[in-house]
Amino acid sequence: MNEILHALFSTEGFVLGTLVPFLFVLTVVVFVHEMGHYLVGRWCGIGVKAFSIGFGPELFGFNDSHGTRWKLCAIPLGGYVKFVGDMSATSSQPSTEELKTLTEEERKVAFHTQPIWKRAATVVAGPVFNFLLTIVVFAVLFTAYGRYVAEPMVAEVTADSPAAKAGILPGDRFVSVDGNKVETFGDVQRLVSGRADDIITFVMLRGGKEVTVTAAPRLMEQEDALGNKVKVAVIGVVNNKELGQPRLVTYTPVGAVAAAVQETGHVIQRTGQFLQRFVVGREDKCQLGGPVKIADMAGKAAKLGFEWLVQLVAMLSVGIGFLNLLPIPPLDGGHLLFYGVEAVIRRPVSERMMEMAYRAGLLLVLCFMGFVFWNDLFGC
Repeated sequence: MNEILHALFSTEGFVLGTLVPFLFVLTVVVFVHEMGHYLVGRWCGIGVKAFSIGFGPELFGFNDSHGTRWKLCAIPLGGYVKFVGDMSATSSQPSTEELKTLTEEERKVAFHTQPIWKRAATVVAGPVFNFLLTIVVFAVLFTAYGRYVAEPMVAEVTADSPAAKAGILPGDRFVSVDGNKVETFGDVQRLVSGRADDIITFVMLRGGKEVTVTAAPRLMEQEDALGNKVKVAVIGVVNNKELGQPRLVTYTPVGAVAAAVQETGHVIQRTGQFLQRFVVGREDKCQLGGPVKIADMAGKAAKLGFEWLVQLVAMLSVGIGFLNLLPIPPLDGGHLLFYGVEAVIRRPVSERMMEMAYRAGLLLVLCFMGFVFWNDLFGC
């Protein structure tokens, strides 16, 4: 019995070692996302009936002075804000008959009776707040710890690697990668790591002269900081202390915010690049995980320290924000797509068309969720 309790409730066990860090990461990301919808919705004069973390039966909650029910529900895999006039947690368009059930006062503050710009601002606020969370996390980390960088120098070239075949030599310095100027070795890794088998143009500085070469990175399995096996595109060059001259860059608060904005932009770009390549079959399906993989990563991050767990929050927040902007009902991007069509044709999309789109989109989302669960449990 003692062994079972230790396995469950010790800091190395499932509850404290994995479940609690997972719930912390997911709850923070979901709360910030939904708070974006809530705050901008309230600013736009839209009534809010419920703010929920999780789905299913309510565990506990309370009503505030505005009549909003704040609650925590049993299934912690998401959340929602239910506005006045919403007939479901997905804020799908109510039918004409359903709108007739609202009182005159409710219609004034109902979500679906608002101008397009108010609805669009409220919907896009969720993903925007996710990106803002990532910026805040990075800014705090950069201010507190700075970050190490190394000069973009080549110390070694792996035999028979793409770099060796392209003619890159030890002592070369990277100037640009596909037209993007690089200042650190990390810049090179960032621009190469997600582009396996793409032909990339490198400008190298050799003996005071610029030399242009092309190489196609190839996938290599590596172990990341959390101990996960990941496949990363590499060209086969190595940096070292002598040529790379690693140094710690420190930031003022203003400089940290600027660097955080830039880094968040890079993460968003890499997320989009990964999904684009994944759709056409150019990425390993095992790189895409669901709740089980996130829980495993949260547990590993927690063991390394709180700052690692916060970094995971930042990365997951970008992923949630980006996925929600995809133009698929019932995601936020699907709502924005309908608002765009409504703005162009100057009338709401027909109830029948919206219902068909929501059903197709929901099926697609459920298939995606099933895929990542299968990946988590059996596929990889």
